[in-house]
Amino acid sequence: MKINGNEIRPGNVIEHNGGLWAAVKTNAVKPGKGGAFNQVELKNLIDGTKLNERFRASETVEKVRLEQKEFQYLYEQGDMLVFMDTESYEQLELQHDFVGDRANFLQDGMMVTVELYEEKPIGVSLPDQVTLKIVEADPVVKGQTAASSYKPAVMENGIRVMVPPFIEAGETILVDTNEISYIRRAD
Repeated sequence: MKINGNEIRPGNVIEHNGGLWAAVKTNAVKPGKGGAFNQVELKNLIDGTKLNERFRASETVEKVRLEQKEFQYLYEQGDMLVFMDTESYEQLELQHDFVGDRANFLQDGMMVTVELYEEKPIGVSLPDQVTLKIVEADPVVKGQTAASSYKPAVMENGIRVMVPPFIEAGETILVDTNEISYIRRAD
């Protein structure tokens, strides 16, 4: 679908210079001299590079629609992560690096959203929160103020997170997968 350069909004995915780019920020600029333009900050969906580009209202760009599909995480095989389409039962293998550091939060049977462009995966979204068990927590240091005294703890997936002093080893907590931070105790 073709759109004019001044219609690009944050979140839009466009085809530009032979690549797929997501608009991160847009700013409509109307200088005193010359025509108005849209200053757009773009992020490449494949390699993550950023680019600032000006689009005039007269220019047209190709807006891309991404297909979002639910997949279930099955297991890790070498440096590949195996997911299954819950409708067709087809399996999808993705490189561990493709998912990045957040792959440590994958749990058996977890549902993830995979963004596809022409049947090719270009992004994976994990649930915003996961429940994990604390396997190691430092003891509370007496005399610390309770206001901002967080202590380091290690979760069952090996990732360190800062937790409040009342959290002990063996407890389960809710963790934000985007910020990799403690939210609260699990119920």
